Amino acid sequence: MHMTAAQALTEGGDARITLGGAGANAYGCPPHPDPGLVALGSSTASVISGAAFEAVTALCIRLHQWPAGHAAEAARLRRALLQLSGADTVPGTEVVLAASGTDLHLFATQLAAREPGVAVQAVMAEATETGSGVPAALAGRHFAAGTCQGQAVSRGAPISAQTPCEPLEIALRHPDGTLRSADTVDADVADAVEQVLRAGRRCLLVLTDLSKTGLLAPSVACAARLQQRHGDRLEVLVDACQYRLAPASLAAYLAQDFMVAITGSKFVTGPAFCGALLLPPALARRTRKRPLQALRLYTARSFWPDHWPAAEVLDDEPNPGLLLRWQAALVELQRFRAVPEPLVDRFLQGWGQAVGERLRSDATFGVVPVAPLDGARGGRWSGGRWDRHQTIFPFLVYPRGADGRRTPLRLSEMVDLHRALAQGDAGVGDPPLAAMRFQLGQPVACGQRDGQPVSALRLCASARTVVDAARSPQGRAEAVAQAMAALDKVRWLVQRMR
Repeated sequence: MHMTAAQALTEGGDARITLGGAGANAYGCPPHPDPGLVALGSSTASVISGAAFEAVTALCIRLHQWPAGHAAEAARLRRALLQLSGADTVPGTEVVLAASGTDLHLFATQLAAREPGVAVQAVMAEATETGSGVPAALAGRHFAAGTCQGQAVSRGAPISAQTPCEPLEIALRHPDGTLRSADTVDADVADAVEQVLRAGRRCLLVLTDLSKTGLLAPSVACAARLQQRHGDRLEVLVDACQYRLAPASLAAYLAQDFMVAITGSKFVTGPAFCGALLLPPALARRTRKRPLQALRLYTARSFWPDHWPAAEVLDDEPNPGLLLRWQAALVELQRFRAVPEPLVDRFLQGWGQAVGERLRSDATFGVVPVAPLDGARGGRWSGGRWDRHQTIFPFLVYPRGADGRRTPLRLSEMVDLHRALAQGDAGVGDPPLAAMRFQLGQPVACGQRDGQPVSALRLCASARTVVDAARSPQGRAEAVAQAMAALDKVRWLVQRMR
């Protein structure tokens, strides 16, 4: 039955979770626990934990014994997610399950539509900070060669007869990877929204909280002003697919009538490919009859709220893989929510200070700037919550050049380095850390240096990091030591590369 559960975890998504020759998916994760791997790459994906795998196996057995229970289990997971996320503090919030964060963007575009014949155009942060398939999804195009329902499609083709409207992308960084000012980004977003509305289209504004490198943009204040100014001509989607949000922050977004997209596979550390779209009460009432025929290849009836009229057109094809992945994620989320928020806050502050100081002080690394989050959500979003702390630390890697020049590793070299970090082969005379195995966030594009594209690795804290550290008085020191060991191994590997 363990093999059955592991196999099911790789189904009901797209090619990215198909296992390769090494028995891992495109993110380097096998569908079973790997206790020897130190998981510090939650901005990309994490290997499933032992506790989560046990819960997955139990649910797999239930579904095998009770095939008709798929819809009931989906409803149970939706209820649990409402409670554990804090969304239940905003009565009337609804949950839609989906295979991935990219699917969620596709759903949001369809829900943002109103009258037939009026196109929806999105304004979003640049795709390098969000996801390569997101622009296609927001335009209403197939973003891969297959869907989570197992249907082959033509990548890039429209999902419906509606003419696709390509999103307007806003740069968050300068070409060299340094940050553009928040005011400049907000101004560009406001101009783009006005451009969409002047063209007679509806606008879907995507507020990214947080991006691949830990950025929040546009500002919450900017999105709220645009929402107030333009009324029902504009909808706001919070792309919180990293799900680095305290319950009170998520509830505040919902109270503002913002849709919120989350996944259980980043900060929460569930398996890749489990997403959810949280619909605030007023928006849920507005959209519950919105036509969903265009999404038939991407979703099923049981993943939508009960008694949702528009979902009656959807097939009720089961997707046990999605349910199992959310089961795993909710195990992690429940364990995380059991840790008192003041303790979470103190841990993330101390852990982040240690990691930041090491990256700044070691010549092997180049810090990729990340804007402070403390106060970034402003107003009702403030108040000393743990999500004000940086939990994604992107960094460049600099080998020691024989000529004394300081040139960062190229993308291909970073890919090799990322792979080598997860391997534990130690030869005669190698230091003990050579046998240690670390999973960091995959390299992400981060501008250019000397005309050459560069990319950053990402060292991340996660819900599992916090839970593991909370088990003992020495937990934070041990977590910091693991992060330092990961950076030590990066430095050791780089010294051997050139």
